[in-house]
Amino acid sequence: MSKPKLITVSGPTAIGKTAFAVSLAKRLGCSVLSSDARQCFKELKIGTAVPDTPELEGVPHYLLQHKSIHDVYSVGDFEKEALQLLATLFQKQRVAVLVGGSNLYTDAVVHGLDHFPEVPKKVSNLWKEALESKGLRYLQEELARLDPAYFAQVDIQNHVRLIRALSVCTATGVPYSSFLGKQREERPFEVTSIELTMTREQLYQRINARVDRMIEAGLLEEVRSLLPHKELNALQTVGYKELFPFLEGQASLEDCITEIKKNTRRFAKRQLTWLRNHPCMHQISYDTKVDAALLTQLGLEEFI
Repeated sequence: MSKPKLITVSGPTAIGKTAFAVSLAKRLGCSVLSSDARQCFKELKIGTAVPDTPELEGVPHYLLQHKSIHDVYSVGDFEKEALQLLATLFQKQRVAVLVGGSNLYTDAVVHGLDHFPEVPKKVSNLWKEALESKGLRYLQEELARLDPAYFAQVDIQNHVRLIRALSVCTATGVPYSSFLGKQREERPFEVTSIELTMTREQLYQRINARVDRMIEAGLLEEVRSLLPHKELNALQTVGYKELFPFLEGQASLEDCITEIKKNTRRFAKRQLTWLRNHPCMHQISYDTKVDAALLTQLGLEEFI
């Protein structure tokens, strides 16, 4: 008997991954798993573009809105949870869809996590002190100097990942990126990977329009309710951290919204860089219709 199939749907933010994944799941009669590092938090809804009721209707969704921003939840935790869930789902169905913008999370499920040498605590502490004394920009500049390859794909606003990468660089004397992709684990399922594409101009227009819709949907009030917890790592997220200055009287709302759009475009660029370095099996236009012809093109004839 052939292995069950996991279909991964990737692409930059705002391209329409969720809508495509739902259409695909409905056609295949299967479940959807979210591989989004922020949609897993139940307090973050509008700003993370959590699927709305029509999108959720008729398709079982998992790993969505099931954690709190106060929980400790890592990519390693996600990998274990996703694999356990897939093992259960594959007992009843031969296919599942994994969709989300957190490419590292998707990669962890498909290949397993990379293994890194142990870093002395004093080394990581030095970088934590550098963050406090010199700021985030200093860490970004140092990572660009020590490991330009990883700098091009990491979320440079995520100080936790910057500190981790810099600690490995300085403790080992070699780039953090040199430890990536060394070991690939055999999985009990086959993978069909899809990347949705569109022109850069279209994508930026969609990003700007989606930010405007989020504001209209009440993003500001959602962020206001989270202001007391703004130091949490989960809230160092595009769409949230940019609005804190307005709520604290330090910037205008217009400027903060502009900042969200700018940082979302930057995030999309990093996602695209990752995908260039980790190419999917199939690149298809974001508006491709999910029909029998597409399933045949993707090598999924057995599920038609």
